[in-house]
Amino acid sequence: MGADMSNEDTVRQFCAAFERRDVDELCGFFTADAVYHNIPMAPAEGIDAIRSTLEMFVPGSPYISFEIRNLASDGTVVFTERIDRMEFGGKAVELPVTGVFEVDNGRIKAWRDYFDMQMFLGADE
Repeated sequence: MGADMSNEDTVRQFCAAFERRDVDELCGFFTADAVYHNIPMAPAEGIDAIRSTLEMFVPGSPYISFEIRNLASDGTVVFTERIDRMEFGGKAVELPVTGVFEVDNGRIKAWRDYFDMQMFLGADE
């Protein structure tokens, strides 16, 4: 992670890092004042709030993968169309997600994920 890395590379590496399920590593991708917003829920503002949000699902899942289907960028904004796979509460989840990232000098300043909460909650049905 650094200013010499392209914004797209930053987002690709961040998404790939989820497979290692290391919250400290993931938090290292963010600016101190970053905002992470799963649109169906309230935003997590600042690194401590982002850490708390990630700790709700990252350590508890035996696997996590973010499959990037499409990626496009314009300046500091990177859009992803993904399939996020994980286990949450003992249920396998395969969730279509659109993510919007704002990158500032190689760090994520904002991350907004748009998905259907009912698909997430009813994953085993």
